[in-house]
Amino acid sequence: MSAPPAPAPQFKLKQRKRETVTKYEPEAFRDSLLNTIPENPDDIEKYTSLLELNGAGLDYKRYGEPLFEFLIVGGLIAPGGIVEDGPRQNPFSIFAGEDTKEDIKARVDIMNKLIRRYKYLQRRLEECMCHLLQYVNKFGDNSAKLARATGRLITMQLLPISVLANVMKDHLVKDGASLQFVTGVFRSYLEDNNIDKLSTNIKKSGLEERLLEFFPPGKREPEYVARHFEAEGLKPLVEYFNRRQQSAVKEQVAAKLQEMFAEGTPQQAASYVKQQVAANSWTEADVVPIIWASLMASKDWASRPEQLEAQIKTVLTTWGKVLAVFCTSAKTELSLLLRVQQMCYEDGRFQKHFRTIAKLLYDEDAVSDSALLYWFEKGAGAQGKTLFQKQMEPFVQWLKSQEDDDEEDDDEEEA
Repeated sequence: MSAPPAPAPQFKLKQRKRETVTKYEPEAFRDSLLNTIPENPDDIEKYTSLLELNGAGLDYKRYGEPLFEFLIVGGLIAPGGIVEDGPRQNPFSIFAGEDTKEDIKARVDIMNKLIRRYKYLQRRLEECMCHLLQYVNKFGDNSAKLARATGRLITMQLLPISVLANVMKDHLVKDGASLQFVTGVFRSYLEDNNIDKLSTNIKKSGLEERLLEFFPPGKREPEYVARHFEAEGLKPLVEYFNRRQQSAVKEQVAAKLQEMFAEGTPQQAASYVKQQVAANSWTEADVVPIIWASLMASKDWASRPEQLEAQIKTVLTTWGKVLAVFCTSAKTELSLLLRVQQMCYEDGRFQKHFRTIAKLLYDEDAVSDSALLYWFEKGAGAQGKTLFQKQMEPFVQWLKSQEDDDEEDDDEEEA
């Protein structure tokens, strides 16, 4: 008789604990904040210290955005950009301060100290500002304070300047609120920095191509931009926008020239450049670098040395005469030589061909013997100077011998 089957193993099911869900209560957080801060609006140091010490207890990590709403507008923001009425407003907020550099700086420094202590708050600040900036038209006079504070926060690298894209909403742009706000931000930024730092910051953020979007439609012409910033006492911004406009035009001309160097004729290219010089009041110093860069960019240069040299000869004997039209002064000629030197130094394919290029430019009357001699004796740039001077030495000696022959001929004629 077989043994009875063994009883099936008994598994004891372990009941999973239900995860505790904590209700998100920004109002309770605000009230807790109010209970910890002094009511005396002059005691800013004590207020800052209390905020720094209570981060863990008040759960800043979870309530980062309400914290910054409290620090900036003085309370919580309801849908539509309305500041909610709480038990009382924060007396140390940006909106509760005076619209002066010193007062706004003191209140921004509170946020700076908090972020230094709690690094995760920097991200929360950016999220809060992205939300707030959509309502700059709802804040009345406080919008100017917010603009000054935003400029200060960007200066201190607590905010990226890219947050300004949040005021590019159609309704803000149309009624001028966007332009008024960014003007205040730029003014605040320039109180502590120069225009070069501002332009670099704008470029890195990707806003450079969109700056005119802050202006209402129909007011995006260069003349209006200049008048606006001139009236606001921001001349550096006028100059910056003028340079940016010129840069955009030069980029368009360079693109057109690349097409002409690929498919057109020297006569067409020279005629087009003359038109642009007249239309934009350019000098030779403005236009020669564009011609040279466009010519180099328009060709698919060979990598093998013997093929590259033949290609250089073909290109410069064809197009060098376009450069010659606009190289009529020694200064411009030297500038061209320095650009050639820089290109040959930076692109290893061309390093052995500097003399070839310089001689072809001489043959096409784009550079003169006096410009070449000056470059060789005292005008060469630092990059690759010894290498290129050594290449040029035989040609320079030949140029000098030609000069000596001309002087002897003149002496004989005088005799």
